[in-house]
Amino acid sequence: MRLPQLEDLPDPHGRRVLLRADFNVPIEDGRITDDLRIRAALPTIHWLQEHGATVVACSHLGRPEGKPDPRWSMAPVRARLAELAPGVELMENLRFDPGEEANDPGFVEKLVAGMDMFVNDAFGAAHRAHASIVGPPKRLPSAAGRLLAREVEVLSSLLDQPRRPFVTVLGGAKVSDKLGVIDALLPKVEALLIGGAMAFTFLEAQGREIGDSLVEDGRVEDCRRLLAADAAKIRLPEDLVALGPGGEVRQVGAGVPAGWKGLDIGPGTAAAFSDCILDAGTVFWNGPMGVFEDERFAAGTRAVAQAVADSKAYTVVGGGDSAAALARFGLADEVDHVSTGGGASLEFLERGDLPGLQALREAPNA
Repeated sequence: MRLPQLEDLPDPHGRRVLLRADFNVPIEDGRITDDLRIRAALPTIHWLQEHGATVVACSHLGRPEGKPDPRWSMAPVRARLAELAPGVELMENLRFDPGEEANDPGFVEKLVAGMDMFVNDAFGAAHRAHASIVGPPKRLPSAAGRLLAREVEVLSSLLDQPRRPFVTVLGGAKVSDKLGVIDALLPKVEALLIGGAMAFTFLEAQGREIGDSLVEDGRVEDCRRLLAADAAKIRLPEDLVALGPGGEVRQVGAGVPAGWKGLDIGPGTAAAFSDCILDAGTVFWNGPMGVFEDERFAAGTRAVAQAVADSKAYTVVGGGDSAAALARFGLADEVDHVSTGGGASLEFLERGDLPGLQALREAPNA
């Protein structure tokens, strides 16, 4: 996919460049607990500053629902950005204005007023048709920032030319969030390993007992359809770690007794999944295998994370909880690429495009 790059912009010297960044960082008690997303924008910021541009950044933070909320003020981000990249201006939270999520033309005009160019480096928001994502490229010469361009390059390689075998590992709570990407990837992969709570809707589709485990009843038929389409590729848990009504934790088979709740894949499944990952040529992982924040149910996710880290495959982790798990287990530096956008990475793999990318391709200079 050809996107306009920074080098495709007119000479930025002496110009004001609107930078859409993803500074949606975790904040507790007014303090940033992880500044990764700010640091991820630095290569783009430094290039623009080195070429004489004044950088005016904008980002969303949290979910303030279209009105100012001091909990989601950009002040902590502004302070950290001033330390990392002096001279960069930062607008207030985009989502303080309802025009952002509504893609209101009037709000777009406010954003681009006084700006000469636009750079989108917010891959994590590129799947949203919001004003700051799709509006400026209609009015200004535009380009992809270094981070966004790299994300698209990496994810495109998974779709176009993965090293074989290509193994995808999916977990997390809701199968409904992953059905589209399963449909898209199933013909392209050699194996699809499914853990997390989403596995129980598949197990229900197989007629297994799932006890009180989380299940999406409205998606059982979808899972049955996928299993009928290519059951050999879809690998489900053969054992689980479950929580009983009295707080007891024990390993069970793929069937969960009544009154019990499956909260992690079992050691046998973790070993089988790890073997498959270690034999792969390409691995894409999105979603934990269990409630890894609770040490009683962390072993499955830890095993998968370790296998991804140890694998000689080209390894891509799709952001969100998977990236958090890697960081928790000290393995974030052991994979080839950790996406900054969990939802965006899944949507790109499902559709092969995103609204923010399409907008850049249609910019005046593209």
